[in-house]
Amino acid sequence: MGKINQFTKWAQDLQSIAQAGLHYGKDVFDRERYEEVRRIAGEMMQAKTGLPQEQIETLFLGDEGYQTPKIETRAVIVKDDKILLVREKMAQEWSLPGGWNDYDQTVAQNCVKEAREESGRIVKPIKLIAVQDRNHHNKPILATNVTKLFFLCEELGGEFVPNDETDACDYFSLDNLPKLSIDRNTKEQIAMCLAAAKGPNWKTKFE
Repeated sequence: MGKINQFTKWAQDLQSIAQAGLHYGKDVFDRERYEEVRRIAGEMMQAKTGLPQEQIETLFLGDEGYQTPKIETRAVIVKDDKILLVREKMAQEWSLPGGWNDYDQTVAQNCVKEAREESGRIVKPIKLIAVQDRNHHNKPILATNVTKLFFLCEELGGEFVPNDETDACDYFSLDNLPKLSIDRNTKEQIAMCLAAAKGPNWKTKFE
């Protein structure tokens, strides 16, 4: 299980306080102070992680209102005890089809959309396998909390076509997995998904 160090936690706490203050605060001078606190929190996180300023602003300073986790969906498509994975074009590593939940999509709709875009498959979500806190299961630890949703999906049709994000797609058994993108999915998460596909009485995991 991943662990956030104290320095990172302080930066996250400062960012959360500043973001809430900017949302609820009315006094112009208080808002200026919250903006300064938020800027310092961003500089702390950049110094700790080494991420480019653009990524810090997007992942860490990009939200408004009360700070909440981002949502990510993953489509689990299983056939003959093998799980469908796609290969990321840039990193050449493999993951379950999925990504950030678009603002105008429900979690189920987003799961369907991502599966179609990345694997070419037309799917229907039929079971929620797990709701996980990303930093408890994946590396590297991110400054922004992410809630991962794994959906078992029924495959209805479609076929893979190389695209801007993925350049390959195939089914793999647990004992013959390719190089995984561990910031997106680990072998343990893949094993969990295969177990859920086999178990008719599977109960949604949450942690």
